[in-house]
Amino acid sequence: MRGIRLWARLLGLQHTVVQDVTEGSEGELIVSVRPGWRQRDRCGVCRRRCGRYDRGEGARRWRALDLGSTFCFLEADAPRVSCPKHGVVVAAVPWARHDSRFTRSFEDQVCWLSCNCSKSAVAQLLRVAWRSVGSILDRVCEESRRKIDLLGGLKRIGIDEVSHRKGQRYLTVVVDHDSGRLVWAADGRDRKTVLAFFDQLGQKRCKQVELVSSDMASWIAGPLADRCPQAERCVDPFHVIQLATDALDEVRREVWREARRQGNLTLAKDLQGARFAVWKNPQNLTDRQAAKLATIQKMNGPLYRAYLLKEQLRQLYKTSAQEAEKLLDGWLAWARRCRIPAFVKLAKTITAQRDGILAAVKNGLSNARVEQLNSQIRLITRQAFGFHSAEALIALAMLKHAGLRPPLPGR
Repeated sequence: MRGIRLWARLLGLQHTVVQDVTEGSEGELIVSVRPGWRQRDRCGVCRRRCGRYDRGEGARRWRALDLGSTFCFLEADAPRVSCPKHGVVVAAVPWARHDSRFTRSFEDQVCWLSCNCSKSAVAQLLRVAWRSVGSILDRVCEESRRKIDLLGGLKRIGIDEVSHRKGQRYLTVVVDHDSGRLVWAADGRDRKTVLAFFDQLGQKRCKQVELVSSDMASWIAGPLADRCPQAERCVDPFHVIQLATDALDEVRREVWREARRQGNLTLAKDLQGARFAVWKNPQNLTDRQAAKLATIQKMNGPLYRAYLLKEQLRQLYKTSAQEAEKLLDGWLAWARRCRIPAFVKLAKTITAQRDGILAAVKNGLSNARVEQLNSQIRLITRQAFGFHSAEALIALAMLKHAGLRPPLPGR
């Protein structure tokens, strides 16, 4: 094999002619290259063949993957072309992305490593600036998004928010339940952010959405009703049961405070230790917790009624759709007349969300997949020790969880 072809294979170059290999002044390897004749004089943005404008700024270097412990650079002329659509731009080269000083192989490896370890570790391993890693992630993510239509064919989606920084800083994320992929994310947690998603989805594709899982937030429900009126909103079961558990704990605290006011310290101590006995599912109670629950049943009627209300609401998600509707109506009637203020208030909330709750039971849809992805985004944030901007976190999350991550070079 000729030495020139060996260098091309070693560097993973395609549609490229290797002209010479020299050693630089600091011991780095400089590989002189030029595009193959089919790749010459193309727009750097759209890759359309265009007329040459001028020679640009002369020769330019691109950082390639290290050869062992030695820096390696590709060097080539960088003429400019005149594109009818994008104007005068630097001509495209087959070994690098537009407006980048790194080769494709180098950037692909940076993206793969960034999805598996911190940016600081990537910067130290590959000997680049920390900010360069962020720019590479943004560039590769943007190119991949243009090639893959993540919003095509969406029928069942989940919408939720995830905190990414102190000070009530949130991302709104959208997940495809069928593929399990993250399909959209943006900074913010309000009606305007959700409307931006539906605007990007488009009117035609909005009509194809059949089911949407979310919590009870009005900033999600409002835009959904405006842009996708045909879609069923499925209220996440976890948030429904969480409201019942919070109401139960409010009743327990009120009974505890009343016992303290009356000087009944023994009852107050028992109620303080009964927190997990009324929280946990009956099948998961220890013997001691079961005994404490039996004591509550004998000694405190309101708290035990609140416990039964919570448990009956849980049974809603273990029945069929027809039985669930009857059970929910019965639960609402009981909660309205139970004379427990926390559950009377909860009954009003459940009544307003009745259709969404029954839709979740009928379709068996929850936000569990979205919450799992939220945990992965929090892991990315902890692994990176935080991000200066939401855009950097979104780019890394899209690369890792939207199927945009490029493979390792040569794999």
